[in-house]
Amino acid sequence: MKIRFTVFFAFLAALAQGAIAQGLPDLGEISQADLPPHLERRIGESIMRDIRLREPSYIDDVEVTTYLNTLGARLSAATPEAGRYFEFFAIRDATLNAFALPGGYIGVHSGLILAAQSESELAGVLAHEIAHVTQKHLARLMGKQNQAQMTQWLAIAVAILAARSSSDASQAAMVAGTAAGVQTMLNYSREFEHEADRIGIQTLEKAGFDVRGMAAFFERMQKFGRLYENNAPGYLRTHPLTTERISDMENRILNAQYRQVADSVEFQLVRAKLRAVLGTPQDAVADFEFQLRERKYLSEGAARYGLAAAHLRAKNFAAAERQVAELRSMKLVSPMVDTLAADLRRMQGDPAGALKIYREARSRYARNKALLYGQIDAQLADGQAQEALKTATAELQLTPSDPILHGLQARSYAALGKRLQQHRAQAELYALQGQLVAAVQQLELAQKAGDGDFFEHSQVDARLRELKIRQQEEAKQKLPL
Repeated sequence: MKIRFTVFFAFLAALAQGAIAQGLPDLGEISQADLPPHLERRIGESIMRDIRLREPSYIDDVEVTTYLNTLGARLSAATPEAGRYFEFFAIRDATLNAFALPGGYIGVHSGLILAAQSESELAGVLAHEIAHVTQKHLARLMGKQNQAQMTQWLAIAVAILAARSSSDASQAAMVAGTAAGVQTMLNYSREFEHEADRIGIQTLEKAGFDVRGMAAFFERMQKFGRLYENNAPGYLRTHPLTTERISDMENRILNAQYRQVADSVEFQLVRAKLRAVLGTPQDAVADFEFQLRERKYLSEGAARYGLAAAHLRAKNFAAAERQVAELRSMKLVSPMVDTLAADLRRMQGDPAGALKIYREARSRYARNKALLYGQIDAQLADGQAQEALKTATAELQLTPSDPILHGLQARSYAALGKRLQQHRAQAELYALQGQLVAAVQQLELAQKAGDGDFFEHSQVDARLRELKIRQQEEAKQKLPL
């Protein structure tokens, strides 16, 4: 798998650094303390910055991310420990896996999304991962250790964290821990899996999903693992799955009220979108044409959406247009269909036509990010830089921590020849990504830009001082390994 193993070493380094910087109890007393939420959050943010910036398999697709976070928000709202922050993201990997990072970040492999036969099945896996976070399993693992065991614990913790993405790296790291220590940690892991199952089922039911989906998906993975013993799904390696666990889940849902839950349109469309980028464009087109010809699909609308996306990828615009027209005639209502239709216009060199679609769609889905970003991009392509700046700036008043909007704002300023403001907006993008050196450089370029009034220069100077102070504070917290 592709998530870099160094990410998890960085996590452990951050853990040690943060413990000292925050004045936590020394390791000899750690069994009396949990990892503080603010430190856990900082660690997770550090890992996520690395994944977003350097991990090639990270799926930087606003529609996929929005769907996962919408589904995750529905589940977390039904979690007993409500109020925690969660952020969900996707990794392009064919293996069936998902993993929870410190601070409420939860990653899902595209292979797992495609393998889920219903939205309740996917929701069951996410509910399980949410439970790992809310039950503070990482902090509880740490609490089992004392000072003398800490080195061994670090080796095992690296293995467990890395295993969520790379079984090979995990096995290599586990060699560093003693057999007894590894066995102890795995025992805790099984306890945590039972706890995550129990909490996950409760969450799934409260959120209005079919609780049977969770057990069905895990049972199907278990059967798959038996058939392919040497190539079992990654989820089985990172989340020990036993017959006892399956039986326990089935017993818990035995008396649950039967609930038939229809999949959301977005669940089917996201799966089709992910499938449309597999293999060559020709392979993807052939796959969806086969589904439609043989009627082997869960949703005809999703299959046609996937075929349109595959044709668009192959630059067969006429064929893509025909499928979009079919979707319109089927009255398949989703902002993802509108975004696809607008993208088709843009790729044919018709930004004005794309803008018309974006504006009409945003009148129905005002807060949809994909439509928003697409509209601003189309405005820039159509030579409407002032309108693009107006749209981006208005949205930044509502969501000032959106790095994509800062990037679009920077492009708008550049198109208008406003260099100081361009560098200032780009600096905010870098600052939000945790790239303080690059942010400082942009603000220094803004100081030398040669345009801007006294007020704008004063704002740049003040922000530059803030970021330099932040740099100094972060440098003080860094310790050599």
